[in-house]
Amino acid sequence: MPELPEVETTRRRLLPLLLGQSFLEIRHQDPRRYRHTERALGQRVEEVGRRGKFLLLGLSGGLEMVVHLGMTGGFRLRETPHARVAFRLDRGELFFHDPRRFGRLWVVKAGDHREIPLLSRLGPEPLSAAFRFPEFWEGLRRSAKPLKSLLLDQRLAAGVGNIYADEALFRAGLSPLRRGKEVGEEEARRLFATIRQVLAEALAQGGSTLGDRTYQQPDGLPGSFQERHAVYGRKGLPCPRCGHPVARAVVAGRGTHFCPRCQT
Repeated sequence: MPELPEVETTRRRLLPLLLGQSFLEIRHQDPRRYRHTERALGQRVEEVGRRGKFLLLGLSGGLEMVVHLGMTGGFRLRETPHARVAFRLDRGELFFHDPRRFGRLWVVKAGDHREIPLLSRLGPEPLSAAFRFPEFWEGLRRSAKPLKSLLLDQRLAAGVGNIYADEALFRAGLSPLRRGKEVGEEEARRLFATIRQVLAEALAQGGSTLGDRTYQQPDGLPGSFQERHAVYGRKGLPCPRCGHPVARAVVAGRGTHFCPRCQT
Protein backbone atom coordinates (compact mmCIF):
# COMPACT_ATOMS: atom_id res chain seq x y z
CA MET A 1 0.00 0.00 0.00
CA PRO A 2 -0.37 2.27 -1.87
CA GLU A 3 -0.40 0.36 -5.16
CA LEU A 4 -1.10 1.34 -8.76
CA PRO A 5 -4.77 2.37 -8.27
CA GLU A 6 -3.95 4.52 -5.24
CA VAL A 7 -0.90 6.15 -6.85
CA GLU A 8 -2.73 6.81 -10.12
CA THR A 9 -5.68 8.29 -8.20
CA THR A 10 -3.22 10.52 -6.34
CA ARG A 11 -1.63 11.55 -9.65
CA ARG A 12 -4.99 12.56 -11.11
CA ARG A 13 -5.86 14.61 -8.02
CA LEU A 14 -2.45 16.31 -7.99
CA LEU A 15 -2.52 17.20 -11.67
CA PRO A 16 -4.70 20.35 -11.38
CA LEU A 17 -2.99 21.33 -8.12
CA LEU A 18 0.59 21.16 -9.40
CA LEU A 19 0.66 21.63 -13.16
CA GLY A 20 2.18 25.00 -14.00
CA GLN A 21 3.04 25.74 -10.36
CA SER A 22 6.58 26.55 -9.21
CA PHE A 23 8.19 25.33 -5.98
CA LEU A 24 8.98 28.46 -3.96
CA GLU A 25 10.01 26.64 -0.78
CA ILE A 26 10.44 22.99 0.27
CA ARG A 27 10.77 22.31 4.00
CA HIS A 28 11.75 19.02 5.68
CA GLN A 29 14.22 17.68 8.23
CA ASP A 30 15.36 14.46 6.58
CA PRO A 31 17.73 14.95 3.62
CA ARG A 32 18.46 11.21 3.58
CA ARG A 33 14.86 10.36 2.66
CA TYR A 34 14.05 13.52 0.69
CA ARG A 35 17.05 13.96 -1.54
CA HIS A 36 18.30 17.00 -3.47
CA THR A 37 15.06 18.93 -2.94
CA GLU A 38 16.95 22.22 -3.21
CA ARG A 39 17.31 21.53 -6.94
CA ALA A 40 13.55 21.97 -7.40
CA LEU A 41 13.40 25.48 -5.96
CA GLY A 42 12.15 27.94 -8.55
CA GLN A 43 11.32 25.17 -11.02
CA ARG A 44 7.89 24.80 -12.60
CA VAL A 45 5.91 21.55 -12.73
CA GLU A 46 5.45 20.72 -16.42
CA GLU A 47 4.15 17.15 -16.12
CA VAL A 48 2.53 14.96 -13.46
CA GLY A 49 3.15 11.34 -14.41
CA ARG A 50 3.39 7.87 -12.90
CA ARG A 51 5.42 4.70 -13.42
CA GLY A 52 4.36 1.69 -11.37
CA LYS A 53 4.06 2.93 -7.80
CA PHE A 54 6.22 6.03 -8.43
CA LEU A 55 4.97 9.55 -9.11
CA LEU A 56 7.09 11.39 -11.67
CA LEU A 57 6.87 15.18 -11.70
CA GLY A 58 8.54 16.65 -14.76
CA LEU A 59 10.12 19.99 -13.83
CA SER A 60 11.55 22.86 -15.81
CA GLY A 61 15.33 23.01 -15.99
CA GLY A 62 15.56 19.39 -17.17
CA LEU A 63 14.73 18.02 -13.72
CA GLU A 64 12.36 15.41 -12.37
CA MET A 65 10.89 14.89 -8.91
CA VAL A 66 10.35 11.20 -8.16
CA VAL A 67 8.08 10.30 -5.24
CA HIS A 68 7.49 6.86 -3.74
CA LEU A 69 4.65 6.85 -1.22
CA GLY A 70 6.00 3.87 0.73
CA MET A 71 3.45 2.18 2.99
CA THR A 72 1.60 5.16 4.43
CA GLY A 73 2.61 8.18 2.35
CA GLY A 74 0.27 10.56 0.61
CA PHE A 75 -0.35 14.22 -0.11
CA ARG A 76 -2.61 16.52 1.89
CA LEU A 77 -3.89 20.02 1.29
CA ARG A 78 -3.50 20.87 4.98
CA GLU A 79 -0.67 20.26 7.40
CA THR A 80 -1.03 17.17 9.60
CA PRO A 81 0.90 15.87 12.64
CA HIS A 82 2.66 13.48 10.24
CA ALA A 83 3.54 16.02 7.55
CA ARG A 84 7.15 15.25 6.59
CA VAL A 85 7.62 17.65 3.69
CA ALA A 86 5.93 21.03 3.11
CA PHE A 87 5.81 22.52 -0.37
CA ARG A 88 5.07 26.23 -0.86
CA LEU A 89 3.79 26.85 -4.37
CA ASP A 90 2.76 29.89 -6.39
CA ARG A 91 -0.76 29.35 -5.10
CA GLY A 92 -0.95 27.73 -1.69
CA GLU A 93 0.78 24.84 0.03
CA LEU A 94 0.90 21.06 -0.25
CA PHE A 95 2.13 18.56 2.35
CA PHE A 96 3.62 15.07 2.11
CA HIS A 97 2.03 13.08 4.95
CA ASP A 98 3.70 9.82 6.01
CA PRO A 99 3.09 8.37 9.50
CA ARG A 100 5.54 5.46 9.15
CA ARG A 101 8.22 7.36 7.21
CA PHE A 102 8.78 4.79 4.45
CA GLY A 103 8.08 7.29 1.67
CA ARG A 104 10.95 8.71 -0.37
CA LEU A 105 11.51 11.67 -2.67
CA TRP A 106 14.33 12.44 -5.10
CA VAL A 107 15.01 15.39 -7.39
CA VAL A 108 17.19 14.17 -10.26
CA LYS A 109 18.01 15.02 -13.83
CA ALA A 110 15.07 13.92 -15.96
CA GLY A 111 15.35 10.19 -16.62
CA ASP A 112 18.42 9.68 -14.42
CA HIS A 113 17.23 7.00 -12.03
CA ARG A 114 20.56 5.61 -10.84
CA GLU A 115 19.61 6.37 -7.23
CA ILE A 116 16.32 4.51 -7.70
CA PRO A 117 17.23 1.08 -9.11
CA LEU A 118 13.71 -0.38 -8.80
CA LEU A 119 12.34 2.31 -11.12
CA SER A 120 14.83 1.30 -13.80
CA ARG A 121 13.75 -2.35 -13.85
CA LEU A 122 9.97 -2.05 -13.78
CA GLY A 123 7.97 -4.19 -16.17
CA PRO A 124 5.10 -2.98 -18.38
CA GLU A 125 2.18 -0.93 -17.14
CA PRO A 126 -0.67 -3.46 -16.80
CA LEU A 127 -3.36 -1.05 -18.00
CA SER A 128 -1.42 -0.11 -21.11
CA ALA A 129 -0.91 -1.70 -24.54
CA ALA A 130 2.65 -2.55 -23.46
CA PHE A 131 1.24 -5.29 -21.19
CA ARG A 132 1.18 -8.23 -23.60
CA PHE A 133 0.22 -11.82 -22.93
CA PRO A 134 3.15 -13.57 -24.73
CA GLU A 135 5.75 -11.81 -22.58
CA PHE A 136 3.65 -12.29 -19.44
CA TRP A 137 3.30 -16.04 -19.99
CA GLU A 138 6.96 -16.42 -20.87
CA GLY A 139 7.83 -14.72 -17.59
CA LEU A 140 5.68 -17.20 -15.71
CA ARG A 141 7.04 -20.24 -17.54
CA ARG A 142 10.66 -19.31 -16.83
CA SER A 143 10.22 -19.10 -13.08
CA ALA A 144 9.99 -21.57 -10.22
CA LYS A 145 8.86 -18.82 -7.84
CA PRO A 146 5.32 -18.79 -6.38
CA LEU A 147 2.82 -16.74 -8.33
CA LYS A 148 2.42 -14.24 -5.50
CA SER A 149 6.18 -13.61 -5.48
CA LEU A 150 6.22 -13.11 -9.23
CA LEU A 151 3.43 -10.54 -9.12
CA LEU A 152 5.11 -8.60 -6.32
CA ASP A 153 8.44 -8.54 -8.17
CA GLN A 154 7.23 -5.71 -10.49
CA ARG A 155 8.88 -7.18 -13.61
CA LEU A 156 5.79 -8.90 -14.99
CA ALA A 157 3.46 -5.99 -14.26
CA ALA A 158 4.47 -2.68 -12.69
CA GLY A 159 2.43 -1.40 -9.77
CA VAL A 160 0.80 -4.64 -8.57
CA GLY A 161 1.20 -5.06 -4.82
CA ASN A 162 -0.17 -7.16 -2.01
CA ILE A 163 -3.85 -6.28 -2.24
CA TYR A 164 -4.32 -6.56 -5.97
CA ALA A 165 -2.12 -9.64 -6.37
CA ASP A 166 -4.37 -11.48 -3.89
CA GLU A 167 -7.55 -10.27 -5.57
CA ALA A 168 -6.35 -11.08 -9.11
CA LEU A 169 -5.21 -14.58 -8.12
CA PHE A 170 -8.57 -15.23 -6.46
CA ARG A 171 -10.50 -14.20 -9.57
CA ALA A 172 -8.22 -16.36 -11.72
CA GLY A 173 -8.72 -19.36 -9.41
CA LEU A 174 -4.98 -19.78 -8.92
CA SER A 175 -3.22 -20.47 -5.65
CA PRO A 176 -0.61 -17.86 -4.70
CA LEU A 177 1.63 -20.82 -3.80
CA ARG A 178 1.60 -22.31 -7.33
CA ARG A 179 4.91 -21.95 -9.13
CA GLY A 180 5.00 -19.93 -12.30
CA LYS A 181 6.29 -22.80 -14.43
CA GLU A 182 3.35 -24.96 -13.33
CA VAL A 183 0.75 -22.63 -14.84
CA GLY A 184 -0.80 -23.62 -18.17
CA GLU A 185 -1.59 -21.24 -20.99
CA GLU A 186 -5.31 -20.93 -20.27
CA GLU A 187 -4.63 -20.35 -16.58
CA ALA A 188 -2.07 -17.70 -17.48
CA ARG A 189 -4.62 -16.01 -19.76
CA ARG A 190 -7.10 -15.88 -16.87
CA LEU A 191 -4.54 -14.30 -14.59
CA PHE A 192 -3.46 -11.82 -17.26
CA ALA A 193 -7.10 -10.75 -17.67
CA THR A 194 -7.91 -10.58 -13.96
CA ILE A 195 -4.89 -8.37 -13.21
CA ARG A 196 -6.26 -5.82 -15.64
CA GLN A 197 -9.83 -6.20 -14.39
CA VAL A 198 -8.98 -5.77 -10.73
CA LEU A 199 -6.72 -2.77 -11.29
CA ALA A 200 -9.22 -1.04 -13.57
CA GLU A 201 -12.08 -1.57 -11.11
CA ALA A 202 -9.99 -0.39 -8.17
CA LEU A 203 -8.91 2.71 -10.07
CA ALA A 204 -12.53 3.51 -10.89
CA GLN A 205 -13.28 3.30 -7.15
CA GLY A 206 -10.37 5.54 -6.14
CA GLY A 207 -8.32 2.66 -4.73
CA SER A 208 -8.63 0.89 -1.37
CA THR A 209 -8.71 2.65 1.99
CA LEU A 210 -8.12 0.12 4.77
CA GLY A 211 -9.09 0.29 8.42
CA ASP A 212 -6.14 2.48 9.41
CA ARG A 213 -7.25 5.04 6.79
CA THR A 214 -3.63 5.89 5.95
CA TYR A 215 -4.47 6.08 2.25
CA GLN A 216 -6.63 9.04 1.36
CA GLN A 217 -6.79 11.25 -1.68
CA PRO A 218 -5.23 14.71 -1.27
CA ASP A 219 -8.66 16.21 -0.58
CA GLY A 220 -9.22 13.68 2.22
CA LEU A 221 -11.66 11.43 0.38
CA PRO A 222 -11.15 7.67 0.85
CA GLY A 223 -11.17 5.01 -1.83
CA SER A 224 -13.98 2.47 -1.83
CA PHE A 225 -12.63 -0.65 -3.55
CA GLN A 226 -12.04 -2.24 -0.14
CA GLU A 227 -15.78 -2.92 -0.10
CA ARG A 228 -15.22 -5.33 -3.01
CA HIS A 229 -12.27 -7.26 -1.59
CA ALA A 230 -13.00 -10.96 -1.93
CA VAL A 231 -10.04 -12.34 0.05
CA TYR A 232 -7.56 -9.63 1.05
CA GLY A 233 -7.72 -9.03 4.82
CA ARG A 234 -10.55 -11.56 5.20
CA LYS A 235 -8.79 -14.43 7.00
CA GLY A 236 -11.37 -16.82 8.50
CA LEU A 237 -14.32 -15.20 6.75
CA PRO A 238 -16.30 -17.21 4.19
CA CYS A 239 -15.10 -17.25 0.60
CA PRO A 240 -17.67 -15.37 -1.51
CA ARG A 241 -17.71 -18.26 -4.00
CA CYS A 242 -17.79 -21.43 -1.92
CA GLY A 243 -18.14 -20.38 1.73
CA HIS A 244 -14.89 -22.05 2.82
CA PRO A 245 -12.89 -19.90 5.29
CA VAL A 246 -10.31 -17.65 3.66
CA ALA A 247 -6.78 -18.71 4.58
CA ARG A 248 -3.67 -16.64 5.21
CA ALA A 249 -0.06 -17.56 4.47
CA VAL A 250 3.19 -15.62 4.20
CA VAL A 251 4.67 -15.49 0.68
CA ALA A 252 7.69 -13.36 -0.19
CA GLY A 253 7.45 -11.91 3.30
CA ARG A 254 3.92 -10.61 2.75
CA GLY A 255 0.62 -11.69 4.27
CA THR A 256 -1.27 -13.51 1.53
CA HIS A 257 -5.00 -14.27 1.51
CA PHE A 258 -6.66 -16.95 -0.60
CA CYS A 259 -9.36 -19.62 -0.68
CA PRO A 260 -7.76 -23.09 -0.40
CA ARG A 261 -10.78 -24.65 -2.11
CA CYS A 262 -11.33 -22.27 -5.05
CA GLN A 263 -7.66 -21.51 -5.79
CA THR A 264 -5.58 -24.46 -6.92
